[in-house]
Amino acid sequence: MYPFFAYLDRLKLIKRWGLMRNTEPENDMEHSMQTAVIAHGLALLARERFGRAVNPEAVVTMALYHDASEAITGDLPTPIKYRNPAIQDAYQEIEAKARQQLLEMLPKDLQDGLSGYVQPDEDTLEWKLVKAADRISAYLKCVAEEKLGNREFIQAKESIQIYLEQSQLPEVRVFMEEFVPPYSLSLDDLSRL
Repeated sequence: MYPFFAYLDRLKLIKRWGLMRNTEPENDMEHSMQTAVIAHGLALLARERFGRAVNPEAVVTMALYHDASEAITGDLPTPIKYRNPAIQDAYQEIEAKARQQLLEMLPKDLQDGLSGYVQPDEDTLEWKLVKAADRISAYLKCVAEEKLGNREFIQAKESIQIYLEQSQLPEVRVFMEEFVPPYSLSLDDLSRL
């Protein structure tokens, strides 16, 4: 028996934004789905508008697995993860070991087929698009919380927005301009577009 997929199923139990008051809870599985959809959009923009050689389906798959290690480690809140370089380095090592542990939960003949998604090459355009989609997803969480009157996410939204504005990926600018504004609309307003 191989527990790889059973572990991934537990991503629905991992709550995100653990140190913040959430009006609308979010788990890792929901976040992975949203990140995959956004990453697919970014990859299509990269290929169709900017002529880049990128495989949108591979980007989607990579995005689905981008937080897979958290099925073992849980989600360490961003302010803790990135505030101290020693903690950041240690956590990156823990994540790497968790990703390897997950791969070892597969039969040998499937490990190679999934390793590029569970342990991606972080220098590729595909991974950069996934990381950008991850940030856009976090930004959209802040937008949703703000829309519900929760002021807890205002500073997070501002810092993520600055990060996204400084992105070297033109796809991010286009996605933010063309696809993000409707997230602030009501259903009635969306239906009028």
